[in-house]
Amino acid sequence: MQRIKVLSQINKLIQFATSLSEYLDPRLFSRLRHLQKLDLSDNLLDKFPNSLTLPDLRVLNCNNNKLEDVTALKQFPLLEELTYENNVYLTVMFSQVLLCFSALVFCSILLNKPSLSYTAEQVKSIKKKFLKSVQTNVVYGPSSLSEFTRWRVRYVSLTLLLFRQGLCSQTDGCMGKGVSPSAQTSGDLKGFSHFSADVSAEPLHFLQCHSKGNSREDFKTQLWSCVFEPLLDCGARKGETVATCGGESVCLIDCETGTVLKKYKVATEEFFSVAWTTLTMVIGDSRKKCHNILAAAGRRGIVKLIHVAADFCYGEIKAHKKPIATVCFSPTRETHLFTASYDKRIALWDIGIPDCDYNFKASQLLLLEALSIPLRIALVPTCPDQYLLAGCESGCFAWNIKLDKEQKSRPFEVLFQFPDEDGGMTTSHRVDGVAFLNNDVVVSKSSKLGCIYLWSWSRSFDTKGKGCQRTVGAVILAELEWSTTDLSYLTLSTCPAKEYVFCGDEKGSVWMYNLSSYTTRQYHCSFPTQSLVNITAIWKKS
Repeated sequence: MQRIKVLSQINKLIQFATSLSEYLDPRLFSRLRHLQKLDLSDNLLDKFPNSLTLPDLRVLNCNNNKLEDVTALKQFPLLEELTYENNVYLTVMFSQVLLCFSALVFCSILLNKPSLSYTAEQVKSIKKKFLKSVQTNVVYGPSSLSEFTRWRVRYVSLTLLLFRQGLCSQTDGCMGKGVSPSAQTSGDLKGFSHFSADVSAEPLHFLQCHSKGNSREDFKTQLWSCVFEPLLDCGARKGETVATCGGESVCLIDCETGTVLKKYKVATEEFFSVAWTTLTMVIGDSRKKCHNILAAAGRRGIVKLIHVAADFCYGEIKAHKKPIATVCFSPTRETHLFTASYDKRIALWDIGIPDCDYNFKASQLLLLEALSIPLRIALVPTCPDQYLLAGCESGCFAWNIKLDKEQKSRPFEVLFQFPDEDGGMTTSHRVDGVAFLNNDVVVSKSSKLGCIYLWSWSRSFDTKGKGCQRTVGAVILAELEWSTTDLSYLTLSTCPAKEYVFCGDEKGSVWMYNLSSYTTRQYHCSFPTQSLVNITAIWKKS
């Protein structure tokens, strides 16, 4: 009994270069209940047993061993310092090394608290401290991989954050798993959504088709819009064609082969936006046939209408006297086109259907007045003929666009408020990204805030409200972690069919968020599924 008592009083143990191999005896180490520092460097260890039972261990040195796996280190809840240099087999276990190290740092910040029930503000503060600590303390690999290391540390650390809050099964882990039934928080938010590693996306083609004079040295021309061509019922196209615009040109690209199929140029123009619609046109022998029409607009305030299959720009609409920021077709009325301009107006046009000689007549149906420049527009999926949402230079607005009203020129109906950097609510911030994730959830972003908001249209917009120009608070469902850049106009888009959110950043990367597993009541602080390869860097190397 005396021997056990003495062992229990040891708080520092050095077994340096003692030729320990394969295995540490749990029966012996279980007696070291108060051990705080353990040096196992310069041995031949290839693994740790899962039952060492060292509840007070804080410092562990396992340099110069043959460790192949370090997941067993999660059994040390108070571990604060870990060194593991020169364990060559751990190179391929990079994710696990970071996961364990992150766990140690996280434990020292959080797990000494008696409760794991936190308010939204506490969660935000905890996450900030956690990420700062791991990104400061985890150093791995050559300096040339520092950006990748920093991203990988963040990726694994955010997985751990969710795991430690009980949102992943302790047996299954977090990678690719769902929210556990026990994940509960107060109020409307029932859990934190996870991110998974089940998506692998690699660049397939690198194209530079919008450069001035086709110059390879032109990296200044901006690419502003990219929209997939709709699939025709006749199957004439495979649905793998995309239209892009930037500079003086619009390109049609085959995504599978990387071939630029067509290119339209307009001297002195800079195209900012493209949009597709499918029109039923009458061909020469009076038969009707569906054709895809592409609308392109930009700095000159003119909309170009292009019949892609015929390689023919058959008309133009002089829509605005100032540049057009974005264009959008109605999903229910194929000839209705919205144009948002720097003149602080959004116009609704009926572009008509061209006859066999391409004669057409366009007419303006509505003019929506904005307080600032509209940058992005989206029609509400449940009522696309009644409400339009727009992200503008000075906020997010909604208009009633129902055509049975006599009033052709209309002010906005609602201005939405969002949280500001000081914790209050504000309407005065640039909203340069707006899209619907499904019939109700709106995704919007603003530069500088470092996050993307998910919010409910139906719970924010009260259709029974009285009068125009009302100010209402957006009912926030989630804040998606994103870049803290102050660079504006970075494209945000969604895939409603799969419930994915995509957003580029200032470094040329793409942030992806998979929200398909969650209902409206399950959204909260989601993190990216995968941050894609920095295409700018790869392009310059090739």
